[in-house]
Amino acid sequence: QVQLVESGGGVVQAGGSLGLSCKGSGRTFYAMGWFRQAPGKEREFVATIGGSGWTYYADSVKGRFTIFRDNAKNMQYLQMNILKPEDTAVYYCAARGTFVPGTYRREADYDSWGQGTAVTVSS
Repeated sequence: QVQLVESGGGVVQAGGSLGLSCKGSGRTFYAMGWFRQAPGKEREFVATIGGSGWTYYADSVKGRFTIFRDNAKNMQYLQMNILKPEDTAVYYCAARGTFVPGTYRREADYDSWGQGTAVTVSS
């Protein structure tokens, strides 16, 4: 059974930092990514990383967030710096088991999802 479990959410002041983790189990993954959903908004792409280390970031987080993974542990991480109130959201870990052509910036590019972890940035 494929499972993704996030951890690391919480409350932080604007300008602060927070790190998220996602542990995968049940299989290895070609790509892993993070999405987020703010209150009243649709879920949006944050960042993605392939097994070889390629990465893509949403423009809104580029330069502030860093995605990385540990393939041996089947884990991915999201280091979030210079957090802003608009980063407040539930963050979801996503993963794709096998390669399919795509940008990996769409929800449809992923076939496994975590339950989400809440991040609140206070002003």
